[in-house]
Amino acid sequence: MNELQDEKIINKAGKSTDHLEARKKAMDYLSRREYGFYELVEKVVLYGFLKEAALIAVENLSSEGLQDDKRYVESFVQSRINQGKGPLRIQQELQHRKVSDNLINDAINENTENWFKLAEKVRLKKFGSKIPLDFQKNAKEMKFLKYRGFESDHIQYAMKNR
Repeated sequence: MNELQDEKIINKAGKSTDHLEARKKAMDYLSRREYGFYELVEKVVLYGFLKEAALIAVENLSSEGLQDDKRYVESFVQSRINQGKGPLRIQQELQHRKVSDNLINDAINENTENWFKLAEKVRLKKFGSKIPLDFQKNAKEMKFLKYRGFESDHIQYAMKNR
């Protein structure tokens, strides 16, 4: 390769600037699971591409419908519900992944899962059907549900219904 080709493929920091190669890598990641826009950009950058090349690649994939934040959020929310996580925890995790607050709120509010029933189910699975009369045990169960991301109304419902 001549010097000009070397400069196109690899910059001085050792990172590739070829957005077509970055696109291939991004598609490779998307073939395994859904990714949010910024999460996918970060993965491609960590693999060894410049941020600009990764942004161009992911923007193109997004405009073609191959990467879709709404689809990602719906999948993510359902996955976390299956893990027994509450709305606050799900919201926090998605915000950490730099997903739009509107998409997060829509997905959590549109979700057909009843948060009260989920909190009760999670509590039953972890601690059984008997509600503790001991203050410390009761607090422990409530703290667990809070950690899982349930709101206080959900926790109160789960603790009283048994």
